Amino acid sequence: MVAPALASIGETLHIDSSLELALTLSIFVAAYAVGPLFWGPISELRGRVIVLQVSNLWFLCFNLGCALSQNKSSMIAFRFLAGIGGSAPLVVGSGTISDMFQPEERGRAISVYSVAPLLGPALGPIGGGWIAERTTWRWVFYSTTIACGFVQVAALLFLKETYAPMILERKKKHLIKETGNTELYTAYDHPDRTFSRTLGIALTRPFRLLFTQPIVMFLAAYMTYLYGTMYLVLSTFSGLFEKLYHEAPGYQGLNYISLALGLFIGTHICARSQDRIYTALKRQRCKEGQPGRPEFRVPMMVPGAILIPIGLLIYSWTAESKTHWIGPNIGACIYTTGLIMGYQCIQGYLVGSYAQYAASAVAAATVTRSLAGFGFPLFAADIDSAGVAGACDIVVIWGQDEGEE
Repeated sequence: MVAPALASIGETLHIDSSLELALTLSIFVAAYAVGPLFWGPISELRGRVIVLQVSNLWFLCFNLGCALSQNKSSMIAFRFLAGIGGSAPLVVGSGTISDMFQPEERGRAISVYSVAPLLGPALGPIGGGWIAERTTWRWVFYSTTIACGFVQVAALLFLKETYAPMILERKKKHLIKETGNTELYTAYDHPDRTFSRTLGIALTRPFRLLFTQPIVMFLAAYMTYLYGTMYLVLSTFSGLFEKLYHEAPGYQGLNYISLALGLFIGTHICARSQDRIYTALKRQRCKEGQPGRPEFRVPMMVPGAILIPIGLLIYSWTAESKTHWIGPNIGACIYTTGLIMGYQCIQGYLVGSYAQYAASAVAAATVTRSLAGFGFPLFAADIDSAGVAGACDIVVIWGQDEGEE
């Protein structure tokens, strides 16, 4: 929602540098590289509910700080701190899905869950554009803070714990209180388990997964490409329709519908196909009673990887040729269809591979992808000097080189 209001924010807070203005937008995503490293492991130590409630309240407070900012320094600082709170659902959600669903049922759940972090940046600018045009940029933050307040109340009233070790721990304490039997223990209790030792292991687990598991490294690298290109497109999207098609901020935001439509199409495809493919491959390649392999989640990455460069090339070359505005929107729709298919396959593989520690595994991949989401928009102005077509050609070629490696 912030992207369409950047010009107004820069004017009010005297942000003259295009780099600082881009930093105001992308510093929020930089926090996604920090927050998950703590939220994910803590959720595996203290449960999912408390992390979601605390992180949402954290986001609410610092997002309100953004609305009240009087200078660029406070705005950038509050955006970063708000991003730390907003990053928790990215990793805790994966752990919750692992808690609640059997492997054969996770495809649809992951499809619905993983579209939200991408759908927000795609749909947010639509509302943000109209808010910035009709009121002031501060209401972009006020409106999200109000919505967050309703979420906080709902979370306090209705959110239930899903993490098995925490549920059993609470049940154990209840039984000890009722029976007085202090010898009771759960399957997750260990004699040498102390809080400091467990916390240390939990906080270092994402780093150990990222630097010792080759598959996590590879998937993190590919997710870096996906996330980086998405934020590169998002940071230049409204500007393209302003400069080439001379649209007002409110109408610029409507073009983001094409991005959202692609995400919906890709999600619908994955939701219907992932569990079917997983079940079929399990039936063919596993003995009766054996669990399926996480690799059964990745076949849909192939069509997704094909659609991404096709969409980017259509988007860039139709814009460069100044065709009808529908041309770039068709390319953007195809691009995000492939994007969400790849993203959901990666999420499904990590959740299936690391089960109880799914939140830490996703946190490891989130670090690199969030750094890309932070860094790519910062050089958007430089790469944009090559023209829309040239800039997207560079991104496509880089993606092909990374895939070959």
